[in-house]
Amino acid sequence: IREAKGVDLHLWFHISLLFSVLWGQASPHCPDSCLCTWDTATVQCSDAGLREIPEGIPPETVSLHLERNYIRSIPESAFVGLVHLRDLYLSHNRIDSLASGALRHLGPELRLLDLSHNQLRQANREEFGSTRANTRLYHNPWHCDCALQELMESLNLEPETVNGIVCESSDPGSPGEHAGQPLVKLLGSGVNFCSLHRKTTDVAMLVTMFVWFFMVIVYVVYYVRQNQAEARRHLEYLKSLPSPRKTPTETDTLSTGF
Repeated sequence: IREAKGVDLHLWFHISLLFSVLWGQASPHCPDSCLCTWDTATVQCSDAGLREIPEGIPPETVSLHLERNYIRSIPESAFVGLVHLRDLYLSHNRIDSLASGALRHLGPELRLLDLSHNQLRQANREEFGSTRANTRLYHNPWHCDCALQELMESLNLEPETVNGIVCESSDPGSPGEHAGQPLVKLLGSGVNFCSLHRKTTDVAMLVTMFVWFFMVIVYVVYYVRQNQAEARRHLEYLKSLPSPRKTPTETDTLSTGF
């Protein structure tokens, strides 16, 4: 009986070990420095001292918390495969750049994108893709230009946060009072950074055309003067040649004989 019990315990130990191995293989991996709650599909990486987006985020993740870290940039491949992601928290980092299409891979289920309290100065529509999530962009040192204006018009900004999108600087030629002003109020008052951009572009094109036209005129004048000088030299050369002597003809000889 004791031998039978020993065999049963030995068999149970191996079965338990097998189940543990299988469960470990089946269970998704949680990134280092993060805490994963599998029943809510939440990955909590806040206050983890991260300097970049962690690798190995489970594809089943619904809510991803990356706030209060030291992340400086978002590469294009950062969120590839996270098609079920609904909430993405990136606030209180040091993000100052987004790769082109960095947020393009986020699925249509995304409902909240928090990029507030970062170091973003410029952004455009290509970086955000076609996301329709509620977006937070306040408390960033924005440089207000045509690209930011077009981005504002395309995003679904969270209404209570839009006044926090303030111009720290703006394109050359803009009035100085734009600094410190909420972008939404400037646009509402009739300021159009895109028309200013077009005017600047038109002026640049006009200056370029004028310079090109001036260079053509200078070349034509130079070409004409060079040809005139060559013509004068050729004429002087012809004048310097000795005159051809007149050879006596038969008529001249007869007239002389008479």
